[in-house]
Formats: sequence, structure tokens, C-alpha cells
Amino acid sequence: MFKNRICKIAVVDDEEGIRLGSKSILEAFEVEVDEDEETLNFQIVDFADKNSFVINLEKEDDPDLVLLDCKLPDGNGIDILDEYLSEKDDVVVIIITAYATVENAVKTTKMGAFDFLAKPFTPDQLRHSVRKAVNHLYLKRKAVQLEKKQKSIRFEFLSVLAHELKSPINAVEGYLDLMENEIMGDQIGKYSKIIGNCTDRIGGMRKLIMDLLDLTRIESGKKKREVTRIDAATILREAMANFKLSAEQSKLEIQIKAPDKLEIDGDEGELMIIYNNLISNAIKYNRENGRVTAKLSKIEQGIEIEVEDTGIGLKEEDRKRLFQEFTRIKNEKTRNIQGSGLGLSIVRKITDLYQGTIEVNSKYGKGTVFKIRLNCSSY
Repeated sequence: MFKNRICKIAVVDDEEGIRLGSKSILEAFEVEVDEDEETLNFQIVDFADKNSFVINLEKEDDPDLVLLDCKLPDGNGIDILDEYLSEKDDVVVIIITAYATVENAVKTTKMGAFDFLAKPFTPDQLRHSVRKAVNHLYLKRKAVQLEKKQKSIRFEFLSVLAHELKSPINAVEGYLDLMENEIMGDQIGKYSKIIGNCTDRIGGMRKLIMDLLDLTRIESGKKKREVTRIDAATILREAMANFKLSAEQSKLEIQIKAPDKLEIDGDEGELMIIYNNLISNAIKYNRENGRVTAKLSKIEQGIEIEVEDTGIGLKEEDRKRLFQEFTRIKNEKTRNIQGSGLGLSIVRKITDLYQGTIEVNSKYGKGTVFKIRLNCSSY
């Protein structure tokens, strides 16, 4: 934000007393500029005329702050502001003048000056004006820094998204080309596997799009939360029923351990998203003839959801990346498993809405347990 926590100030004034006095006051001055209360110190350079200051601007790095006199021996400080400083967004200017008028104050402010300091000014007045200017510059630079970071994140997000959509589209396009050119003959039955692959790929894209919509609604705050009295046990059974067919196709046993009824205050849609993602993963990353067990219990401030599988498990380095967006664990056992890579990121964000916690225990090759605690007492 400021190089080496130093603010460089240029004092441009033909009065030696102003230059030396400002230097003496500000070199012994410190300003706290952020939430960590770290101090910023000052380095002062001074110029007695327009020409020497302009030459320095062309040769050296720009100062952070300029104390600029309106009347100089070889020119007008307002001309310096207009010609050299008004377009420099990263430099703050404080006008210092013995000819303090409302007209000059308005004029220089419109030209980009941050503050207007009338001579003679006291040390406290100088320190107060500089403190305001420095904090203004700090916040301005921080905003620019955040904007650059957000642009970088958006670019990375869109790049990953484009890749995630391009792969299945290319695959479907290739399959359709085989059918269009009747590579395997003109009997539709010969293409049943290819059609199934197309359906799987399109289903994966649909899941990605739905997950993206959920993610953007949650992060933007535009998803309207409907917190009502809901039965978490009934919702769990409904979620499990939705995966019964896919569990049977994978030859998996599914179990539910939950009370007949467990009422909480929460959003039914949010709870269903958590269940769906955990159960879906437990089925996808399981082994044939394995088991998925979903447990639900009451805890002091809400509920605990536990989903256990007997699947391929996680390596420690993979477990640490689980909740990052577009993260899919790729190894020899997961190569052919499709997913959006957003599901667990969404689960994390919903859990945060309930001031909850997520615990993951896993043994590679043996299975994984996800344990989520939701605080429902504040609703």
C-alpha cells in the first residue's frame, strides 16, 4: 500500500520557513492507517520553485502527498495542479496558501485537490490535514487493490468454468459426429452406449449450471432465505429416496439413522442442498457393494448431520482442498467420476450461514465421514 510503510511528501513552497517547519513537524509524525494499527512514517522532500519540482516529477517516483503553495517565484501552484497532478489518481494534493479565499478553495478542489490549508497554519492543523489525506489515500489504494484482486478471481473463475463446460461439449459433439456419419452403421441400437454417454455429459453440465446458480444466489445475498419450522428428519428421508435408484445401480446399501421427527428453525431448501451433495458424493465415490449411512441427531444448539461411506477415501493433501470451488479430487480411482466441483463449496457456505462447523474424517481406500453441525438456536 505504502512502500516500506513510508509516505513520501513533497513540500513545494518558496518560503524556507514553511519548508523547514513542515519537514520538522512531519518527520516526527506517525499515522495509524489500518485495522492492525500499524504506523506509517514520513519522508519529506522540499522544493522552492515550480521548475525544480517538475524536473523531480519527471526523474523520480511520484510522491504520495504534495503540499503545494499557490504562489511560486517561477509560476503558479494551481498550474502545477492542473498540468501535472490532476490526472495522477495515486497522488493527494493539499493546497497551502496565504491567499485563502472561497473561490480558490472551490477552484482547486474541482481540479482534484484534497484539502486547502490557509497560512499561517499551526502544527496541529498541518498534522490534522496530513492525517486525513493519508487515510484517504490508504483507503483509495486499498479499494484499487481489492478491485484488482476481484478481477483476478473473476478471470480465474471464468477460465475454470469455460474449461469445465468445454470438455463435455466437445465430448457430446464428438459422439454426435459419430452418429451423423453413421460410423457404426445405420442401426440406432448400435449407438445406445453413445447416447447414454451424451445424456451423462449433458446431465453433468446441468448439475454444474444448477450449482453455479445456487452459489451465486448465496454469495450475492439475493437468495431469499425462508426460515420456518421444518422437520429435518423428514427432509433427510426425502433426500435419500431421491438417490435410491442410483444407489441400487451401484449396488450400494443405504441406511438412515434418524428420529421419526426432528423439528428445527431453518431453510428447507438449504438443508436439502446439504443432504443432496453429501449423499451424492457418498454414492459417487463409493465402491460396488458398499454402504452409505446418513445419521441425524439433535445437539444442544441445533442438529448434527453425518454421512458415512465405505468408498475410496481421501488422501490428506486432497482433504485440505475439498471445499475450494471447482475442486475435484483426481486420481486413478476418480478419473471417470463426473461432478461440478462446486457442491462442497456450496455446503460450506450454507453451513456458515448457520454459524456451523464441518468435520471430515477419511482413510484412503476405506471411506469418508462428513459431520456437519448447524446452529439453529438463533433463528
